[in-house]
Order: sequence, then structure tokens, then C-alpha cells
Amino acid sequence: MAIFDDELMKLKGRILKMGAMVETAIRDSVRALVERDNDLAQLVIEKDHQTNALDVEIDEESIRLIALRQPMAGDLRFLTTAMKITTDLERMGDMAVNIAERALELNEEPILKPYIDIPRMSQIAQGMTRDALDAFVKRDQKLAMDVIMRDDEVDELKHQVLRELLFFMVQDPSTASRAMKISFVAQYLERIADHATNIAEMVIYLVEGKIIRHMELPEE
Repeated sequence: MAIFDDELMKLKGRILKMGAMVETAIRDSVRALVERDNDLAQLVIEKDHQTNALDVEIDEESIRLIALRQPMAGDLRFLTTAMKITTDLERMGDMAVNIAERALELNEEPILKPYIDIPRMSQIAQGMTRDALDAFVKRDQKLAMDVIMRDDEVDELKHQVLRELLFFMVQDPSTASRAMKISFVAQYLERIADHATNIAEMVIYLVEGKIIRHMELPEE
């Protein structure tokens, strides 16, 4: 059993490594946009294969442990949760790549407006990602619930960005192309926050054995 515990710890370490890579990709993709740094945007795109490789590695190791060790109860939930979490992380990495690609396009055009809410969305999404993984490692249900509740902040910021962009397009139709690309960035960040929420919901499943996806949460 000590060997199995060691294997689970190593798997947990790989998941945290993947999470750190994704968090960096989110940060750098938005920074590439705000600072108009094409080299940084390209770096985010080029590094995505590392996240994808780690996703496959974690899935294969989880399947191997399930087949070889035949875990029960909590350990089985841990392994199934690990595979679902890495799927969300991989998709978050894809969203960061999408942001980097839009940055490359927007950096070739005049700035439409200062980026204020986009960096705020990014910071919240990064924090949600970090805390969701921290909750996973510590099996901290309270922290997981806090992550879930923060998703509304990102949603509201996205709506605010879209309202401002609509105003620009109505005032000057020539801004439509840039405005649409910025709106895509806001939507990518919203999706990242949604995936962080999925991870937090899986933490609650890990701790309680209860699936809360698609359930209405009680208002505080």
C-alpha cells in the first residue's frame, strides 16, 4: 500500500505541474495582448504541446493504476477525478492559445481601447485555477465552493466588456473587426473560469462522493 501511496503522490505532482503550466499560459497570453508582445504570444502557442503531452501522461498513469492496483472508494474517486481535471486543464491551455492567437492579430492593429477588464478577468481566472487545484490537493471543500462562487465575477466582467465593445461598434463600424477579436478574448477567459469551476466541482465529488454539476447552488 505504501507503494500505491507513493504513486498517487507522484500523480498529484504531475497534475500540479500541468496546472502551473496552464496558469502561466493564461497569464502570458493576456500579457502578450496588453503589452503587444508577439514573441510572448508565439511562445504560449509553441509550449501548448507540453501541456497536451502531460495530459496524455496523466491519463495513461491513472488508467494503469486503476488496472494494476484496483483501488477502492476514495482512491478510485481520486483517480477518476484526476482524469477529469486534466481534461479541463488541457482545454484551458487551448483557450490560452486562442487568446495568444487573437493577440497576434490585434497587435498588428491600432489599440481600440485600454485593456482594463480583460486583465482583471485573467487574474480572477488564474486565481480560480490555482485555488481549485489547491482544493484538490488538500481535499478542501470550502475552498472549492469559494472557487465556484467566483465564477460570477468573471461572467459579469465579460458582459461589461461586451457592452463596451458594442458601444464602440455602434459609434464606429470600422472598429467591428477589432471589437470582435477582443470579445473572443473575453469569452475565452470566461470559458477558462468555467473549467476552473468544473475542477472545483470535481473536488466536491472527490470529498463527498456527490456530483453537483448542473445543480443550483444555494444563495448566501
